[in-house]
Amino acid sequence: MFSQLPEPTLDPILSLSVAFKNDPRTEKVDLGIGVYRNSEGQTPIMKAVAQAQTIVTSEQTTKAYVGLAGCEEFNQSIAKVVFGETPVYDRLAVIQTPGASGALRMLGDLMAVAQPGTTVWLSNPSYVNHKPVMEAAGLQVKYYRYFDTDTKQVNRDAMFADLRNAGPKDVVLLHGCCHNPTGADIALEDWQLITEMSVAQGFTPFVDIAYQGFGDGLESDAYGLRYMAERVEEMLLTTSCSKNFGLYRERTGAAVLIAKNAAEAANARGKMLTLARSTYTMPPDHGAALVKTILADNHLTQVWKTELAEMQQRLVSLREGLCKQLNTVHSSDKFDFIIGHKGMFTVLGFTAEQMQKLRDDFGIYGVNDGRINIAGLSESQLPYVANALITVSQ
Repeated sequence: MFSQLPEPTLDPILSLSVAFKNDPRTEKVDLGIGVYRNSEGQTPIMKAVAQAQTIVTSEQTTKAYVGLAGCEEFNQSIAKVVFGETPVYDRLAVIQTPGASGALRMLGDLMAVAQPGTTVWLSNPSYVNHKPVMEAAGLQVKYYRYFDTDTKQVNRDAMFADLRNAGPKDVVLLHGCCHNPTGADIALEDWQLITEMSVAQGFTPFVDIAYQGFGDGLESDAYGLRYMAERVEEMLLTTSCSKNFGLYRERTGAAVLIAKNAAEAANARGKMLTLARSTYTMPPDHGAALVKTILADNHLTQVWKTELAEMQQRLVSLREGLCKQLNTVHSSDKFDFIIGHKGMFTVLGFTAEQMQKLRDDFGIYGVNDGRINIAGLSESQLPYVANALITVSQ
């Protein structure tokens, strides 16, 4: 049975973590996998999460199944985080999933059933898992131009030129904030124009918001998708608690859809539950229980929001600190675009060979497409990384 299977291809990001761990050098820096680290290089348990764990442990009385949709209190509260006061709740369907990647696959399978022949348009570049998940669900994938490799910003003209070709059987996937891998985000006026295009051309928007709170703030990061949600008839969305709650290993996410009306939302939700039953059946409970507990308690919610804001500000500070090193010590402004990017990631514009040189000569691990994780830096490493960037770029 297994003799015909080809040798596996290493994951371009996860394999970096293995290589980093096996690197014996003490002066090494892991900027590959997308996790937040503090100044000590640790991915901490957030204070609100630690307090919620105590509450959950003391109050939980059973380990019985939670149901196909997961924790309903979690579903309601996470929808509130994403949509705020946007008047969409009467035509909204939400189910808890095993992380945002589980939500991506759930909605991919739903699209394949609800509209056979669907094509999903992805930004070029996009999150490395978008294409394989959509193709595994049996969907076609196209790309729209997004990132200008010269300016390191969004190529608006090219993006809109490509999106004008999307039609009623197409789905356009957008990053809600903190674009992965580039860090270059579309502006509110871009959200407004894409919304108008969706209504006029008939394509369905699909928003993946895995980093809400890491860009400009918890509310600001959702302005664009909220504007869109209020004005389109149908919309798909995935969200994650890995980053903004620090629940990486708990695999806590949600698949969300907005339908034309409550009846169609209920039908779509029912189909998602059927799909859940035939794949993973039920999502893990612990992470959702923690999030539910935090968002149901005003004090814990405030503790969480305060710490999330501190993490966001630290990311801004790291970007500024790295560019200051490059400006003042090396008299170089070639990486100033880093300050304008949002969230955890930046694409340096390096070739795969240059990224390999960073690994070989300096023990700095980033993805071959030039992506580095700003959140993987510590303040003490900024001079070392700045020197490496200058050396490799020459």
